[in-house]
Amino acid sequence: MKIVVLDGFTAAQDDLSWQELEALGDLTVYERTRPEETLLRCQGAEAVLTNKVILSAEIIRQLPQLKYIGVLATGYNVVDLTTAHERGIIVTNIPAYSTMSVAQMVFAHILNATMHVGHYADENRQGRWSRAEDFCWMDTPVVELDGKTLGIIGLGNIGSAVARIADAFGMRVIASTSKAQELLPAYINKATMDELLAQSDIISLHCPLTESTRALISKTSIAKMKQGVIIVNTGRGPLVDEHDMAAALQSGKVQAFCADVLSTEPPSSDNPLIGHPHAFITPHIAWASREARTRLIHVAAANLHAFLAGRPQHVVSL
Repeated sequence: MKIVVLDGFTAAQDDLSWQELEALGDLTVYERTRPEETLLRCQGAEAVLTNKVILSAEIIRQLPQLKYIGVLATGYNVVDLTTAHERGIIVTNIPAYSTMSVAQMVFAHILNATMHVGHYADENRQGRWSRAEDFCWMDTPVVELDGKTLGIIGLGNIGSAVARIADAFGMRVIASTSKAQELLPAYINKATMDELLAQSDIISLHCPLTESTRALISKTSIAKMKQGVIIVNTGRGPLVDEHDMAAALQSGKVQAFCADVLSTEPPSSDNPLIGHPHAFITPHIAWASREARTRLIHVAAANLHAFLAGRPQHVVSL
């Protein structure tokens, strides 16, 4: 079997290998693939694995030998599922491989926004503490999480993990979710969206990107929030209207915007959030712990092995 990985660098980096996939066939791994290179590189392949490289209807129709597409991520919007279904191509994804890594990043951002660790470490590198008159000095508020309200929008694997961590910090947890209250842990209270926006000190986004959630956080929803709210987005960049967020940061309505994702990645240099002093942006790395990437590659190989054995798993095709 000819196997092609179109964009393998972000998953393997320089510290992991594709050995498990190599055992399943004739493997070619490309670090990155430009749109104009996609068709040629997929020619003759029976199995193609992709993370962000788009496999459109036009491309899929020109690959008569293709039988399997493995998405190296949880989201699979990069594949035209309708055309894959028409062609009888199995499409799989990799669910829940980075749950704890992303939840950890959520709290890395929350703790930085409330305790300002990065700010103080940087100031002290410049000698600020050494010049202090007292044993401590502060030029920002330091905020205790105990008793604060965390609003979680979307209560899937990651949102649920964030809720468990928040409970351990002594936070009150409310969630906007389709799940019934009786199915939720005792420490999570279901709330309407308006209730969540009005009551939360911190809001964390974990819902999928759909037409109804695009720009969910905009000037309209921000107006319903507490003064000085902290917003964390590790879900999808377009959940947030970035121009409205920049304006809310400028006015002080939003105290801090913490994000690991943006609407365009990598972002353009004129993105209004990149240089803002109250926006804390990490470059889409929440998923990328070595542990999570190891799981990703292992499950990618296991998915293909299951397909070859006639028992496909994690199938997302129609």
